[in-house]
Amino acid sequence: MSRIAAALVAIVCWAGLAIQFSATYGSLHHVLASLWVLARFFTIITNLFLAVTMTAVAIGRRVSPFILGGMSLAILLVGVVYATLLAGLHALTGPALVADILLHKVSPVAMALWWLLFAPRARLRRSAPWWWAVYPLAYFGYALGRGALGDKYPYPFMDVGKLGWPQTALNAAGIAFAFIIAGFILVWVDSWRPLGSKGASR
Repeated sequence: MSRIAAALVAIVCWAGLAIQFSATYGSLHHVLASLWVLARFFTIITNLFLAVTMTAVAIGRRVSPFILGGMSLAILLVGVVYATLLAGLHALTGPALVADILLHKVSPVAMALWWLLFAPRARLRRSAPWWWAVYPLAYFGYALGRGALGDKYPYPFMDVGKLGWPQTALNAAGIAFAFIIAGFILVWVDSWRPLGSKGASR
């Protein structure tokens, strides 16, 4: 059951990514340009990592509880940031709307449920949230670097041109702080949740 559920999560992610690529390619008509644009977004990168991770679980590969917890936290960040800061900024229709729903709404909920029901329990260390925070901070640096080189900033809260560096840095610190707090909550939930396997993830 764990592997079947993991496969469903992976299918949601792969389908969302494929539909989003198709929609982007339909506008740009160039494969590499489409990939370059999509690689700008935390949503796309995180759903790709999650798709690979859950595909590995689905085919029986061993994935550490640390990775599973980190991916669960990252994809939840995608859903929460979208719901609180980004929803409604762009009018979407057709395939783009379908991809938006799969990548921002369905995959976070699906992964959260999978983690609660099937991930190895009571296996996360208290230091994990600090290490997990490296991922969004690294992404923030990557996105700002692209923006500094002339690329578009992917999200309004990191648009240095409009906000300036102090406000952008403050936004980054705020997101990192919230991510770390959420990480500690995840570790706390992991310590008492009744469901989930006791052994390795398979």
